Amino acid sequence: MARKVISGLIQASNPINDENKSVAEIQAAMLEKHLPIIHDAGKKGVQILCLQEIFNGPYFCPGQDKRWYDAAEAVPGPTLEKLVPIAKQYGMAMVVPLYERESAGVYYNTAAILDADGAYLGKYRKTHIPQTSGFWEKYFFRPGNLGYPVFQTRYAKIGAYICYDRHFPEGARALGLNGAEIVYNPSATVAGLSEYLWKIEQPAHAVANGYYVGAINRVGTEAPWNIGEFYGQSYFVNPRGQIIAQAARDKDELVVAELDLDMIEEVRRTWQFYRDRRPDAYGDLTEDK
Repeated sequence: MARKVISGLIQASNPINDENKSVAEIQAAMLEKHLPIIHDAGKKGVQILCLQEIFNGPYFCPGQDKRWYDAAEAVPGPTLEKLVPIAKQYGMAMVVPLYERESAGVYYNTAAILDADGAYLGKYRKTHIPQTSGFWEKYFFRPGNLGYPVFQTRYAKIGAYICYDRHFPEGARALGLNGAEIVYNPSATVAGLSEYLWKIEQPAHAVANGYYVGAINRVGTEAPWNIGEFYGQSYFVNPRGQIIAQAARDKDELVVAELDLDMIEEVRRTWQFYRDRRPDAYGDLTEDK
């Protein structure tokens, strides 16, 4: 019997670009904007849905305003509690990126995984944390410490790889070796250096590892940071590296695609990249130079 999964990605702009508003007001507005789109995904039969990086707020890391620590929450915590009934209602698994507070002064950029019955399966914490004048992420996040877990949902084995992680093939390979059939990469990335890589790196990960990738980006601009335009273009790419569904550059959108999981085995039998690996020859990769 064919194994096919309907998956969805949501890209959305921030409805409140006013630095005079409180963190709580902005988060509430972003959540309220997402809820009808999430319900729309459920009504369209989406079985696995992924939201964008830190979906319930702006992408605040271009600044160093300490008030954004107030946006962090426990994972699992209050936002997941609001989404669990929706997951149950539609039988829809979800990848939910959040700003996680583990303890006082300890924060992570996290993706929580809900199964189709609303059960919390676990989380992935962003591993690679950049530090540039445009993204002060190390000011807000610790590097992830949970490795590259894969989660068995009702429909498929899935993994998460968040934004800047996509520039590193090592984690993408680890997810494949751990059994991922679909890898979701929720992002917040703006036009400039990274845009031309957007449709190169993740199709390359899909081909090298023989799995599907769901790549998500925001749209619009976000004041007061004004670091550039989030260029949208969220997409699904299959194990052959072909983009099979894609969103627009400049509007809120739900991208839906049917993923034929049988293609994974077909591609891996053709391109035997896992069989022909030489881990015995890769020791230098983990040595300090």
